[in-house]
Amino acid sequence: MHYPLAAGTVLPEFVREVTQADIRRYAEASGDFNPIHIDEAFAATTPLKGTIAHGMLVLAYLSEMLVRAYGDAWDSSGQFSVRFRSPARPGDRLTVCGRVESARRDGDIVCVTCSVSCSNQTGEVVVSGDAKVMLLAAL
Repeated sequence: MHYPLAAGTVLPEFVREVTQADIRRYAEASGDFNPIHIDEAFAATTPLKGTIAHGMLVLAYLSEMLVRAYGDAWDSSGQFSVRFRSPARPGDRLTVCGRVESARRDGDIVCVTCSVSCSNQTGEVVVSGDAKVMLLAAL
């Protein structure tokens, strides 16, 4: 498989629309039923003025992009260092993107570092940070 390694290479970008149904499904899968995520009446009374997606749901979208780029290598060796900057809300259209910042070979292993981000339809960054993945170098 050919993996993106060259600095500046753009990773496969995509868009996801966040729905309240997605948030509910994530709550059921994760067991996180915090009312800020699932109780619209309660969430409307908070400073956030409505429900928000779980941060880990948004992080799953970033992970999906990295699986598309690096396949099983991401699943077995990938790691994030991210910052949650703004909540994602039902109805948001999130653009998930990234790019290769560096690839460093150490023996039979290549460590690829990518910048990653997820922004809403207004361009507001929801999550940003770095991802690292280890690849077996072609001999």
